[in-house]
Amino acid sequence: MSPNTLVLGAGIVGSATVWDLVRRGHTVTVADADSVVADDVAATFGASSGHLDVSDREQLAALLDGFDAVVSAVPYRYGVTVAAAAIRAGVHYADFGGNPTVVAQQEDLDDAAIDAGVLVAPDCGLAPGLANAMAEHLIATTPGHVRSAQIRVGALPLEPIGTLGYQLAFSPAGLINEYAEPCEIVEDGSYRTVDPLTRFETVEWEGRGPLEAFSTAGGTSTMCRDYEGRVDRLEYKTLRFPGHGRIFAAIRDMGLFDETGEPSPRSVLLAALDRTLPRGDDDLVLVRVWVETDETTRVMEIEDVHDERFSALARTTAFPATALIDLVTRGDVERRGVHTMQRAIDGAVLIEALQPVGITVTDRRA
Repeated sequence: MSPNTLVLGAGIVGSATVWDLVRRGHTVTVADADSVVADDVAATFGASSGHLDVSDREQLAALLDGFDAVVSAVPYRYGVTVAAAAIRAGVHYADFGGNPTVVAQQEDLDDAAIDAGVLVAPDCGLAPGLANAMAEHLIATTPGHVRSAQIRVGALPLEPIGTLGYQLAFSPAGLINEYAEPCEIVEDGSYRTVDPLTRFETVEWEGRGPLEAFSTAGGTSTMCRDYEGRVDRLEYKTLRFPGHGRIFAAIRDMGLFDETGEPSPRSVLLAALDRTLPRGDDDLVLVRVWVETDETTRVMEIEDVHDERFSALARTTAFPATALIDLVTRGDVERRGVHTMQRAIDGAVLIEALQPVGITVTDRRA
């Protein structure tokens, strides 16, 4: 019997989620506040459709009834509401996360999820998500004491576009969230936070030219608290074309991230980014994760590009979650409770489950 799975949100990532779940043999319903968009996605990919105002808890509860799992592709501010509703309905749950405060609130639902016999898995996108599962796998399988575990991830246009060298993949609000919140790291074995848009470094990537990397929020998921005292250093940085990060650091320093006032500087900034940044050009996702121990250094990498259906970022965000939900609903992942992706599934199992959609991970010793 095929799993019966609900996808909330029919945008870029929600659409890719629907496609892959249908491909994996699920019976899929996609629901969105815009019923026309949901109908179109459903018709395109062989799913059913529904209408949902995700802030309406009664409507949400009624919609969840009868499903085996739900993948939430709605804004992260609804993460606790949808996860709690899924638990009450006895439905497995995954989302794309990215906000540590929301994930911490979801973790408070752990006992309820265990009692309901379901897995609640936040942070199941690219980073946080797949990149963290890769890092977890390297830490677990590389011999010796871990001196450093490092994650670098970039979602880029194939070529730099404009002064910022960037195009919008999703909402500009998500971008600014990464650039505005504290960044969690482990340094000298201790957990601490650092400012975003700091700790710049140059990264060489063959065929892509030099890139810049800098601290951004959310990419380590729960790993820094998990590994405090167990590894010497652990850090996540975002990859961009050179100059991008320092421009945004200057914008922040001018107070344009501020949310006070009417209109707030941030709202003006978001509107300007939404209006002026390009969208839809061919894109590229780069992931480099490495672990240095007393004995060796191992590196895992992904280089993924758009295909005929979806952008590289949509692919690498949606398909880790769909792989996990497929394995959970078919009984191949038995974890229950609230667990971020790297806690919920072994990285090697996840990597294998992504091979049919062409997401390839290389593993080498430096």
